[in-house]
Amino acid sequence: MRLLIVEDDAEAAAYLTKAFREVGHVADHAVDGLEGYAMAEGGGYDVLVIDRMLPRLDGLSLIRSLREQKDETPALILSALAQVDDRVKGLRAGGDDYLPKPYAFSELLARVEVLARRRGAPASEPTTYKVGDLVLNRLAHRVTREGKDILLQPREFRLLEYLMKHAGQVVTRTMLLENVWDYHFDPQTNVIDVHVSRLRSKVDKGFEHAMIHTVRGAGYMVRDGSR
Repeated sequence: MRLLIVEDDAEAAAYLTKAFREVGHVADHAVDGLEGYAMAEGGGYDVLVIDRMLPRLDGLSLIRSLREQKDETPALILSALAQVDDRVKGLRAGGDDYLPKPYAFSELLARVEVLARRRGAPASEPTTYKVGDLVLNRLAHRVTREGKDILLQPREFRLLEYLMKHAGQVVTRTMLLENVWDYHFDPQTNVIDVHVSRLRSKVDKGFEHAMIHTVRGAGYMVRDGSR
């Protein structure tokens, strides 16, 4: 899913963005209601997660404005205001769900996925990617090859997941920077080379065939080297 989180609390926003990305979703962040409205209007998001109390434009007004523009993107409201009247106001403003704070991320994730399914959006990607004898399970956060566990750091896991998602295709440096490191610029470092090298040492070393291949001048590719 592609999500927009509209939250002015920097710590809460960082937590949500990181948590959604760790389970395989794309999560963008807006720091106030006006920025959230601008991003939501043209962003093509599957679900909006909106804090109710926002600077410049509050969450309910943001949702009303989107609905007036015929934007029906599902919106889940987060709020410390938890009384029945508060929840009713949120839903009548055009919200599709209302979750009081504090909340468990597991419940928030489940509610967001339900909203995406109702809309007919692709609520989830495959839970498992398999290329030859290399298997990555997104939900269990587990990687095996020939049935043997391969222990990866979180960034290495995201890198391998992205490569396996695009197995048989060239994945460019720009694609990796944007989708694994969340950079929208080239930091002019060898961070990708270093992580690919570490990943190769864990995924390919000691096995007969390599899975991670360099496509000179283009990028990287995961494919079954036994073929």
